[in-house]
Amino acid sequence: MSEVVSFEDYHLSARSGANNRPGRGADVFFDRRELDQILDLYGFMVAAGEWRDYAIGHDEESCCFAVFQRTATSPLYRIVKTPKLAKRQGAFSIIGGDQRVLKRGKTLAGALKIFRRKRFQVV
Repeated sequence: MSEVVSFEDYHLSARSGANNRPGRGADVFFDRRELDQILDLYGFMVAAGEWRDYAIGHDEESCCFAVFQRTATSPLYRIVKTPKLAKRQGAFSIIGGDQRVLKRGKTLAGALKIFRRKRFQVV
């Protein structure tokens, strides 16, 4: 990922078109529905005490929503959108903290299903 920006910076730059640099294609971002799904999951996990912080990064090929247990650590999970892989493996992937791909999906909802199984574990 080339940049990590806050949600506010992402929202402002996406509206202003500031991501269209000369000589480069437009950067990839999550659309509003995708961000709603991700932030809904994020809010649930924050309320459960599992996640504490997030970061959004993007470049011309992909965008990433990373979640952290603590601010100074490496991400627990990364939710990555790579439109070039849409026809092959699916545009969305969930990558664990150990850099393994945990789930791929053609839709974001399909990829996020991995977290549903983890929400209701018997302790």
